[in-house]
Amino acid sequence: MPRKAQTESIADAHAAPGGVAAVDRALSLLAAFRQGDLSLSLAELAARTRLYKSTTLRLLASLEHSGLVQQLDDGRYALGAELARLNGVYAASFSLDRVVLPVLRRLVAQTGESAAYHVQQGQGADAVRLCLYRVDSPHPVRDHIKAGDVLPADRGSGARVLIAFDPQRSRAAARDRKLYAAIRERGYFAAEGDRLAGVAGISAPVFGPDGQIAAALTLTMPAHRYDERHVKPVLEAARELSGLAGPTPP
Repeated sequence: MPRKAQTESIADAHAAPGGVAAVDRALSLLAAFRQGDLSLSLAELAARTRLYKSTTLRLLASLEHSGLVQQLDDGRYALGAELARLNGVYAASFSLDRVVLPVLRRLVAQTGESAAYHVQQGQGADAVRLCLYRVDSPHPVRDHIKAGDVLPADRGSGARVLIAFDPQRSRAAARDRKLYAAIRERGYFAAEGDRLAGVAGISAPVFGPDGQIAAALTLTMPAHRYDERHVKPVLEAARELSGLAGPTPP
């Protein structure tokens, strides 16, 4: 009989409901590669995935056969050329609006307030915050920002989040350093009147595949309709988009 693992593997701990365990484990080996890893040894892969070396070796044989990994002359493993081909296919077919807009629509349906996706454009004194996507609240009383509008890069809940999670910009903002540290600790920023009197906003960071800040997801409403309960769906929507957001259109 196979030995029962003393510690649950990463794949088994986060198994796909209704999925195939062997596929989950094989994918966990690909996910074990991190930024800066040129290659990993069998022992490193087994340790990072919490799989037995024997299991790791069998899974690597299948991944190597499909071109998803390659074994180097020194016995270590690197990601394979098939991943580059798949990345090219993905990049060619990627449409950011097909990813972002459904999430914004669901957030508006949940909260009844307006949802937007903001990105920074430019650097230093030339920096601005662009409202890339927007879904309006069904309420007649709301703010009237629309997709394509340019907003201040240093005011508003979206701007604060974009600064807080950008190490270079948050270090440069010495006057508000404590504020940005608090935003990073909470994982979001909520404020009334930070950009415009009478308007409240809740923003959370959206991270790109590289782990860097890609955008701020923002829910806005008149200050009198601000509801602390909206923080949770904003955070959930931002997490859903993180890692999926991909490149920002020019």
